[in-house]
Amino acid sequence: MNQKNTLGLNSCFLDLDDPIELFKKWMSEAEKKEINDPNALSLATADTKNEPSVRMVLLKGLSHKGFVFYTNLNSPKSQDLQKNPKAAMCFHWKSLQRQVRVSGNVSQVSDHEADLYYKSRPYKSKIGAWASDQSNVMQERKDLLKKIEEFEKKFNDETKLSRPEYWSGWCLNPTSIEFWLGDEFRIHERLRYSKVSNKWKKEILYP
Repeated sequence: MNQKNTLGLNSCFLDLDDPIELFKKWMSEAEKKEINDPNALSLATADTKNEPSVRMVLLKGLSHKGFVFYTNLNSPKSQDLQKNPKAAMCFHWKSLQRQVRVSGNVSQVSDHEADLYYKSRPYKSKIGAWASDQSNVMQERKDLLKKIEEFEKKFNDETKLSRPEYWSGWCLNPTSIEFWLGDEFRIHERLRYSKVSNKWKKEILYP
């Protein structure tokens, strides 16, 4: 029989008042088990007409400020967030039978934070940020490859390769974080943290 926490849930839920700390522990487990990109998540946004859109992105920063990812500021996701600064994330780690859902308000990271992350990227990824008109239509694949080649010539000295002004990061400051553990016969275990008056409230949910 699995050990339980004080709420009667599996011991992997621990007994933490801070969901960010619990998320860090679950992410650490995922990094040991998941073969590819344990930091991958589905990101849901909506435009001003409430039309939803979802896509996969990678978590590139985590603190008590929130969950950070980077993208082209002219992309559809960024356009959504500029007009409707709310979003939801979902992490799914099949090897662990665990899932985490996060929702909250979104804001753009500082130029300093974006610069630091951009500098940490591989050279080819930096070039890609310059060459891609993200999500816009192109006539042929070779159009992108040609632009990559042109920017590689322009920025052959990586020390002079600065971050494009139209490329930065977004930080989702959570108001709700739900942890899910799969179980037999769909009798799953769910723990939701909701922020109330700047404090986290814990609730168990029916599966």
